[in-house]
Amino acid sequence: MANAAPKVFIDGSYGTTGLRIREWLADRDDIEVLSLAEEDRRDVAARKALLAEADLAVLCLPDDAAIEAAAWADESGTKVIDPSTAHRVADNWTYGLPEMDPSQREAIREETHVSNPGCYAIAVILGLRPLVEAGLLPEDSPITVHALSGTSGGGKGMIARWEEPGSELNDLPFESPYALERQHKHIPEMTRYSGLSHEPQFVPSVGPFVTGMRVEIPLHRAILSGAATAESISDLLAARYADEKFVRVNSIDDSLAYADPAFDPRAANGTNRIDLSVLPNELGHVLLIAQLDNLGKGASGSAIQNMNLMLGLPEDAGLPD
Repeated sequence: MANAAPKVFIDGSYGTTGLRIREWLADRDDIEVLSLAEEDRRDVAARKALLAEADLAVLCLPDDAAIEAAAWADESGTKVIDPSTAHRVADNWTYGLPEMDPSQREAIREETHVSNPGCYAIAVILGLRPLVEAGLLPEDSPITVHALSGTSGGGKGMIARWEEPGSELNDLPFESPYALERQHKHIPEMTRYSGLSHEPQFVPSVGPFVTGMRVEIPLHRAILSGAATAESISDLLAARYADEKFVRVNSIDDSLAYADPAFDPRAANGTNRIDLSVLPNELGHVLLIAQLDNLGKGASGSAIQNMNLMLGLPEDAGLPD
């Protein structure tokens, strides 16, 4: 008799991340997705019962609720992926970014508690960590990150705010910065996993589109090591991610050609891919740009990628690239 398909419960499947996960899992026949009716999504007993029945649970929940549900999973022995910020730098949890380090993929395969990375943090870590490790960027460098996301990056509340009839945001033709006065929730993971010793200055903003993300990291020539150039940085990233299906490093020539009219934040929408570009400046400065779908590689796609690894399934199963 064939082995039964592993059971997966998405706790919080009616939020933006959970809905995308359900959509991308809909045609899978190698797993069984356990679901609650929308009216039962806050029924604690029903949630605990499905979580205990599942082989793996994805906690698409606010931080406090994710902590509570993770404790239930410990009682039942259910594997957990947590897309909230609650466990991203927590002890005894493995950070769910397979491309971060040569050993990370195997660590995720063997883990029962995996924290899904933040969308902004993925771009910062994959762009900067190889530079820090290679000595092209000192770990104590002062880093500034400018990031642009679609409205879904803030969940249903932000989408509603931008789409509410009569809102001043309805016809806004430019991006709107936010959270400028406080530490953004992605800062701790950006700092720890990129190898930086100082928190970056992070400037997030939202634009008049639903999904998509562009993250820009300017590197002033004064903070780069003497051997660092746009060419050496581009070569390093290309070599580092050469065998990674979901990371694409554009050549400098292609990046420069694409710079006008714009690096479209929606370029990777509908995929689990992140695109990295390195742009030179004649003064010696370098600009790193990442493009990804904030609900693809930035959230739901990463959760599915981690789920596949943790259940012993092909890593790219069900993931568009």
